[in-house]
This record gives sequence, structure tokens and C-alpha cells, in this order.
Amino acid sequence: MKHAMTVAAALSAVLLAGTAQAEGASRLKSILTKGELRVGTTGDWNPMTVKDPASNTYKGFDIDIMKELAKDLGVKVRFVATDWKTLVNGVIAGKYDITGSASLSPKRAKVAGYSDSYFQVATVPLTLKKNLARFKGWGDLNKPTVTVAATLGTVQERYVKLFFPAAKKRIIEAPARDFQEVLAGRADAHITSNTEAATLTIKYPQLAVVPVKQARAKTPVAMLMPQGDQVWINYVNHWIKLKKARGFFAKAAQKWKLAE
Repeated sequence: MKHAMTVAAALSAVLLAGTAQAEGASRLKSILTKGELRVGTTGDWNPMTVKDPASNTYKGFDIDIMKELAKDLGVKVRFVATDWKTLVNGVIAGKYDITGSASLSPKRAKVAGYSDSYFQVATVPLTLKKNLARFKGWGDLNKPTVTVAATLGTVQERYVKLFFPAAKKRIIEAPARDFQEVLAGRADAHITSNTEAATLTIKYPQLAVVPVKQARAKTPVAMLMPQGDQVWINYVNHWIKLKKARGFFAKAAQKWKLAE
């Protein structure tokens, strides 16, 4: 009996040590110790994250979320510039502790962790208003005579290849954007989230959403974090649940005129 108790005590000590080690290595402890939350953001997804080059500052739905998270952690927030093709690599390499909104993706989830989701987007195609007579549905874009643009590293890049196998693809690299190719006449259309489509058509009146019967690829968005850091992931998930219950995300979405 004494031997069994000794073994049990030893196993308990090992488990406690493992837990302490995991907590000590967690990004959460590092954030609290340093007093800073580093957030990776692209600054090119209006109204989620928009960068003002002149002042080097950010605004948007994501930015409000991250400022609130930092406030509740009791630390400062520092936004780290990144782009879509290196967004996941930045998490893995430790360039930032967390990202702003990123579409859920099995490919990304192979190497990075996700928080719980707090919002959902869907995909719609955009073209120039003068082209609306040509394009009235998804099928009209899936033709060899049509060029569809996408930004490298985005979920939309994968969807362009999936939705339009017959069309030509124009994949461009950030900081250039797919909608700019449409505005310049180098592409006939591009696809984006319904949230960004709403802001693009206001900012650029010459753009219009193709009148498809329904949006495609409804996708939850969440924050990317280091895959093995369950302590940090758990903290953020608890925070999301609490903020949802208190209406924070709904108010932020209303402020930025977002509709799921």
C-alpha cells in the first residue's frame, strides 16, 4: 500500500510539474510579464482591419476586438504588419501572439491553432458595373474568356480555383489587391467576403456585386494562435464566450455595419 501511494504521489508530482511547465511556457504568461499583446494584422480587409499609411495606425472591427482583449488582459496592444501569405507563418515563428480575424481553414489548422469563432462571412463575386449585363450568376464567370483575380495566400485564392476551373486566374501578391485588378481592367471579376464587398462598392462606385442567387462558402472567422499553447487558446476562448454573452461582438459588428 505504501509503495502504491508513493507511485501515485510520484505520478501526481510529474503531472503537476508538466502542468506548471506548460503554464510557464504559455504565451499568456509571456504577454502578462511583458505587458504587451502583439497582434498580426494585414490592414487590407475593410472593415475588419484597415491601415492608414500616413499615421501607421489601424482601425476596424478586428482592431476594436484586439484593443478590448488587451484592455481586459491589462496590457498594451501592438499591431504587427503582416500579409495573407505569411499570416500563419508569423504565428508559428512567434512574430506575434495572435492574429485578427482569419477564415477557418483545414490547411491552416494543420499547423496553427484557432480560437472559437465569433463571426461568419460568405463569398460573393464583384465586377465593374458596366459588366453586369455579362455576369448575372456564378456560372457566367466560369468561362475560358473570363479572368478572375485573387490575392495570394487568401482563402479566396483557393475558392477562385474551386469555383471557376474553366476561367483564367490572375493571382496577385500583397500589397496589391485583387479588386484593383478589376478596377484596372486586368481582370473581369474577383471574389471577396460579403463584409468587404459592402465597403468596396461604397468606396468604388464603379464596382458592383454580381447578382448571384446566393453567396457561397459561408465561413466562420476566428483568431489564429500557436497550435500547442492550449493555455493561451483556452483563455481567449473563455474571453470570447464572456464577451459574446455581454453583447460586445454584436455592438462592434453594428458599429462597423457588418451583417452575417
